[in-house]
Amino acid sequence: MDNKYKKLVKCLLLDAVGMASLTIPVVGPFLDVVWAPIAASISYKMFGERKGKYTSLITFIEELLPATDVIPSFTIFWFLFDFLGIGKETQKIII
Repeated sequence: MDNKYKKLVKCLLLDAVGMASLTIPVVGPFLDVVWAPIAASISYKMFGERKGKYTSLITFIEELLPATDVIPSFTIFWFLFDFLGIGKETQKIII
C-alpha cells in the first residue's frame, strides 16, 4: 500500500475516534475537551509545520465545539493536501 493511502487510513481512524464521543451522550462533551488538544497536536505533526498551523487550529475548534464531531476533518485535510496536492511546495530552478 502506498504511503499516501496509509496516511488516509490513519486519518479515517482519527476521525472515528473524534466521532466516538457522540455515542456517549453524557460523557461525550468531557471527552471532547480531552481529545481536542490531542487531535490538534496530531494534526500539526501529520500535515507539517506550514499547513499544520492551520489544520491544528481548525481541528482543535472542530473537536471542541458541540455537534461538529461528525465533520471528518483529518480526512478532508488528507483529501486537500495529499490527494489533490493543494499547497504543495514547488522547487524553483535557478539557471
